[in-house]
Amino acid sequence: MTSPAVTFVIFDGFDALDLAGPFEVFGEAGYELAVVAPTAGPIRSDTGLTIQADSSVASLDPSLRGTLLVVGGEDVPEARYDRSVVDWVATAAGRTDRVASVCTGAFILAEAGLLDGRHATTHWREAERLAREYPAVIVDRDPIFIQDGRIWTSAGVTAGMDLALALVEADLGPQTALDVARELVMFLRRPGSQSQFSVPLWSTQPESDVMRRVVESIHLDPGVGHGIDDLASLAGLSPRHLQRRFTQETGLTPAVYVERVRVEAAQRALAERDDPLETIARRYGFGTAETLRRTFHRLVGIAPSEYRDRFRTTTSIARHAASEASRPAQPAHLERISS
Repeated sequence: MTSPAVTFVIFDGFDALDLAGPFEVFGEAGYELAVVAPTAGPIRSDTGLTIQADSSVASLDPSLRGTLLVVGGEDVPEARYDRSVVDWVATAAGRTDRVASVCTGAFILAEAGLLDGRHATTHWREAERLAREYPAVIVDRDPIFIQDGRIWTSAGVTAGMDLALALVEADLGPQTALDVARELVMFLRRPGSQSQFSVPLWSTQPESDVMRRVVESIHLDPGVGHGIDDLASLAGLSPRHLQRRFTQETGLTPAVYVERVRVEAAQRALAERDDPLETIARRYGFGTAETLRRTFHRLVGIAPSEYRDRFRTTTSIARHAASEASRPAQPAHLERISS
């Protein structure tokens, strides 16, 4: 049986991790891998790391099998106007099984016309520019990766590994994807709908000491009362003034900010501990498990139970196993009842 194949497209100033991460995933799964660039030979990444391109686009037959994957990098603005690359990508895309991009590699796919009328994503920082410069593309800046037909696009760096693992599962099945994830110590099947945002990304850092103190208090204990009156008292401002200042400096209202911090705290608890959902809901200010479920699904895109199944850490699993092993043996009739 012929091994599946992936051809990576790189250029001067590409992001080394955009290449190395997916390359490791596919390599671990036994894919045939090739790297192509405008010229064959050493290609310098944006950090100075040099990678050897197997072939130049001019010398490589665009009739490829498997997946064509275009990486991103700080020099994408120049690379996307290199017609030798863009035209070859456009031609190869029509002859290969599927096309994918990591991070700002989406700009090259867009320049080649491959994303017109399709849903696509890229690094959150560049999503607005992609939408502005390529209005025919339906840009969603939130997911870590998106599939639209035979075109796959992903957010930055580690999201490329998530996309690669999803492609491995599609090609070779869930067991192979699980084996690769275990070998590379990755979360298995981080869903494409998973948000690429976390606290440092979805909020602007407050400028003033007063607002920084308010933000810090929210993070220190997400579960306590953080109503507008509580935060205003902490800041020494009127509720109306606090609302205006907080929104101005963080880009979010206090209520939205508190909700997101609480969801992230719940995410950590779900991944690291075995506490019941009701306990987590009370601890982090949701009140009830049902409120946590609704909020979690709205912001994260999956149910808390599904998140726990996918992201439960090795430490949590080991702790649970140790706890089970230390339990005294039950009489046979109790074991039957408990099972």
